Amino acid sequence: MTSLFHFDYPNVWTALADCREPIVLYGMGNGADKVLDAFEKRNIKAAGVMASDDFCRYQEYRGFTVKKQSDFESEFGSFTVALCFGSSLPDVMNHIDEVARRHTLLVPNVPVVGDSLMDDAFIEAHQAEIESAYALLADDPSRRVFKGALDFYYTGRLGYLKGIESDKDEVFHDILRLHNERYLDLGAYRGDTVDEFLRYADGYESITAVEPNPKNFRKLSEHLENIKNATAVNAGIADREGVMYVTKGGGRMAALNADSGVEVPVVTVDSIGGNPTYIKVDIEGMESAMLDGAIRTLKEGRPKLNLAAYHRAEDFFKLILRLHEIDPDYRIFLRKHPYIPCWDLNIYAIS
Repeated sequence: MTSLFHFDYPNVWTALADCREPIVLYGMGNGADKVLDAFEKRNIKAAGVMASDDFCRYQEYRGFTVKKQSDFESEFGSFTVALCFGSSLPDVMNHIDEVARRHTLLVPNVPVVGDSLMDDAFIEAHQAEIESAYALLADDPSRRVFKGALDFYYTGRLGYLKGIESDKDEVFHDILRLHNERYLDLGAYRGDTVDEFLRYADGYESITAVEPNPKNFRKLSEHLENIKNATAVNAGIADREGVMYVTKGGGRMAALNADSGVEVPVVTVDSIGGNPTYIKVDIEGMESAMLDGAIRTLKEGRPKLNLAAYHRAEDFFKLILRLHEIDPDYRIFLRKHPYIPCWDLNIYAIS
């Protein structure tokens, strides 16, 4: 293997399987469900589940009584923590760092979407693609981010994230340089990324904000009422037109469901039209399909791109390869912004 595949620690799943300390999951919900399911398949035994003091009610979760960190310290003394949730809140990230100072902390990386786990078999199967994507990156910071993200995904060690995180100011000021744009916001949620755009853009012609979840869409529409030349669209984004179903809740990651929920239309970027000059994409694992439904827009207009690359295990290399395949003239950058685990890992592309 090349130096890209030289890892200083064993694969996180191997480390957990060989762990001689009790393993305590930190967090509940969808992430912990996926981790526990993976544990069962790999015969890894969890010794308990803990929550932060503010969230611990000694509730039952997956056969465990959820306890505080101090409870497990009294019970076990030393134990290994498997982190099972994410946050960009400074206080929460600082607390995770404090846990890591007291105990071995590993992050068993389960993707937001899909079932792929970055173990040795995954690395072997995708080695050529990973190397090819790495070679396409436009600058040294992007290559450092790519290698650091790969190291983190493979080993589950938080330290790899600390050296690759950067503020978004650098991206907007030095790479995207937004000026008088026609902005297309895919996965606009309730308007937070519209606000981000307005904060960094030196003027704009129009804003089209697309959000599939009806509850979020209502909030988004209200948010855009006082913003000139801004339009909200209640739709999902894919590689073809049709319909999709979303849950009624209003969370940022409102789940898609194949046969139940609220029906909303699905459109492509090419069908939306409007000749966007800047597109932000954060659509819960549908980013690859979005590219396939935007080929005409990308080839003819070459808009600037801000593309989430963390929902699926393979996103951070496959999306680079697909974008290059669609238009080799794009310069492709990779940046990681503060978030635990390796979320807010984004591809930025300009022509």
